[in-house]
Amino acid sequence: MGTHSTTPFGRRPLSLAMVASQITAKTCAPNIAVHKWRLFRAITEAKAHLGHGGPLPDRALAVLHALLSFHQETVLTTGSVIVVFPSNKELSIRANGIAAATLRRHLAALVDAGLIIRRDSPNGKRYARKGQGGAIESAFGFDLTPLVARAVEIENLAEEVRAEARAMALMRERITLCRRDIAKMTETGLEEGVTGNWCDIHLQFLGLSARQTRKATYAELELLAGDLVQLAKCASNLLEEHIKSQNMNANESHNERHIQNQITDSIDLEPGLREGRGESSSPSDISDRPPRGAPMSEEPEKPSQAPGSKGFPLGMVLNACPDIIDYARNGIGSWRDLIVAAALVRSALGVSPDAWAQALEVMGEANASVIIAAILQKGEEIKSAGGYLRALTAKARAGEFSVGPVLMALLRGKVVKGAQESKAAS
Repeated sequence: MGTHSTTPFGRRPLSLAMVASQITAKTCAPNIAVHKWRLFRAITEAKAHLGHGGPLPDRALAVLHALLSFHQETVLTTGSVIVVFPSNKELSIRANGIAAATLRRHLAALVDAGLIIRRDSPNGKRYARKGQGGAIESAFGFDLTPLVARAVEIENLAEEVRAEARAMALMRERITLCRRDIAKMTETGLEEGVTGNWCDIHLQFLGLSARQTRKATYAELELLAGDLVQLAKCASNLLEEHIKSQNMNANESHNERHIQNQITDSIDLEPGLREGRGESSSPSDISDRPPRGAPMSEEPEKPSQAPGSKGFPLGMVLNACPDIIDYARNGIGSWRDLIVAAALVRSALGVSPDAWAQALEVMGEANASVIIAAILQKGEEIKSAGGYLRALTAKARAGEFSVGPVLMALLRGKVVKGAQESKAAS
């Protein structure tokens, strides 16, 4: 092709990056063929690593796409002329009408990134000089040889980006599954009355969820996933222990019934033994007796459960709805204190006796009192406390309402508000 210009035209200076690109082009092995659109896709994926001092701008990619479109062949091959020489007007049209100043800026970005080389003519114009037979002898414009020379490097960078994206997607998927498991296990533990500090688990869960942001790095997400896995194991262990205890109680009850049935059957098979006794005892009377060896005393008392303790702990209610404590004379230390305070708050909120009576009938004292505490906590968000309570009562009557999600929403709101206040303070 003759002598190639290696310096830019006009006032543009020669930089070391330009010299490095020219060296890369000269040392490229001959007869290397690269599919230009596949290479462009790899450049698009690896743009964060190809820019000079930062990611390659999207507009620069649009300009590069336009430059590639001016090369007639789909395959770029070293050893042949792969210089394109469009005018700024034509290049701007193919680059989606980009402005002239913007076009020049992004052409310079491509040169600085080492993706193209300027081959400027003596007068700065872009053209090709053809020889006999129509073959191009010399061309002045933008040399695409660096793209071919760096094709392997660009593909490797693109593969690294794909691997990082896959790893991030898998990590976010793992976090999503852990969050879903913890949320549903907590809800089940509260609704089924499983023994455990579910309030602390839920607060930890909210704190961990707040750490997940869009700009979180892989290391941050990995650490978050580990913490969520540990919390999920804690919640799962509580549920497993509850199931095991239920199975043990069921087995003991089954064994006790089996002994009682054996005693009953033996008496039914020998009815003559009951004759001549002062009092005849029926099989049902004998089957109700305690098994042999048990102390002959009154029926043992069952441990009493506080109202509402089957659904959720009182501490969780007070943590989610602390405002109701101000309406209790001596504080709230039991479910009975909460019920008394809720009855007072009900009147202050303007809830009619009829709406309150229906709520007590459908939800029970504990759940209805929790709803009153939640309405008080929400404050001005609820315009009509009585209408709101009637609506929840109707849902509860239809089996479509649970108190647990209401408390979780209030706790979540407290965590978000605290994070916002701390961020504003800092």
